[in-house]
Amino acid sequence: MATTAEIERVEAKIIAQQGAKLCDKYDYLIATGCGAVAGLVDSFFVGMPGESKLGGWTDAQVDKAVMGFAKICGWTPRAGKEKSISSAIGFLEKKFPVNYDQRYGADVGRAFKMSTRNHHMKSLAHAPDIIGLFFSLVNQFTGTSTFLDNGQLITIQTDTGELQGHDFISRLFCGTVNWFGHLMSDIAGSSGSRGNANGSRGSGIVIPFYELFGLCNFGSFQVGENRNTLAVLATKAFQNGYDARWGLTMAIPVVLCDLSIRFIWSVRRFFGDKKEFSECIPSDKQPDLRMMVLVGNGTLCIVDGVDAAVRSGGNMLIFFMHLNLIAWYKLVKRALAELIIRYDLSYADLAVYIEKINQELNQQLQVLRAIDYDAYEKELAQINTISGLLDDKQDCTDKIYQKLNEMGVNMQFHSSEEFDEKMMDDEFVLEL
Repeated sequence: MATTAEIERVEAKIIAQQGAKLCDKYDYLIATGCGAVAGLVDSFFVGMPGESKLGGWTDAQVDKAVMGFAKICGWTPRAGKEKSISSAIGFLEKKFPVNYDQRYGADVGRAFKMSTRNHHMKSLAHAPDIIGLFFSLVNQFTGTSTFLDNGQLITIQTDTGELQGHDFISRLFCGTVNWFGHLMSDIAGSSGSRGNANGSRGSGIVIPFYELFGLCNFGSFQVGENRNTLAVLATKAFQNGYDARWGLTMAIPVVLCDLSIRFIWSVRRFFGDKKEFSECIPSDKQPDLRMMVLVGNGTLCIVDGVDAAVRSGGNMLIFFMHLNLIAWYKLVKRALAELIIRYDLSYADLAVYIEKINQELNQQLQVLRAIDYDAYEKELAQINTISGLLDDKQDCTDKIYQKLNEMGVNMQFHSSEEFDEKMMDDEFVLEL
């Protein structure tokens, strides 16, 4: 049972966190300004896939990373192919083969519709997150492929690939390495699409946890002349370039907003408040800085949402592709983190506080148990009888006096005649 000291400690912690120092008006202005600038960068330089001024740069950085990884893994391109992303991807595809790389509906027995443009989203093992790693290991160990299509989880049998290693741990390690290597072969598109003369960008892999949109088989969104569920809408956005490379592009204004706020906060504390340098290092332990970053991120999201709504023209696919999901994700994450930090309640603290509530409830239950319900019911029945007498249109005054007398009510008169007599007596004093 929680002691009084423990309860007081938790209450003091709540009060202290609620009174944490927040921003002044200049901090709010700085945060809003940085968020607005980042929002303008998002609107005019990020935009949407296929029309972005920064998208080409991030694609090029991913290509360099893939070629660098391929060289580490042993890629030795022939003369003239040193900068060929298609050659590097082809090497990685052969180096890290997997059994769950089906690309067409025919490859899965027509169980659902799939093409080269969306199989990286529908195949859960292709996701660059903990979900993708889990299903990749399961698929490699069991010779299966797992897909998510319009809210349904679909598993098919495939040819079993032999994992290297002599025991479970070594095979688990090899399966993880194979998963990561295969992701690197897919993140910049396939060797076939990147090798085309038309300069196709190819279909990459999803943003981490973006594959969960496949569960969202609900909603009705206008896309051209058709209406689609959220799952279909997200799949169409992926097919049009809303992949992990685009996620890096969307991260640019988010990082710009965050870094600019932290830099100005540090400069203002060092030169304006004359604090020690060690106290001017940006940290999430500073409640005013956390609030500034949250306000800046919120401003960025407002500008992004307004821009997406204006440019979409009512087409939800265009609206979705203009949305900066990275910024919105960071906003939700920071808001939840701020609530947790502000109140700073651990599970142990919550247990203490809940126990205090239970103690109060037990005290109230003891009071309720002490009530004589039989006496209450009897008294209520008598009151109802008096109420019935009052409703009687005939003269029932004497009956009411009689009933009150039976209930033990101490009165100075017991009939209407006695009442009249005492009212005429000049020496009578009415006791209230």
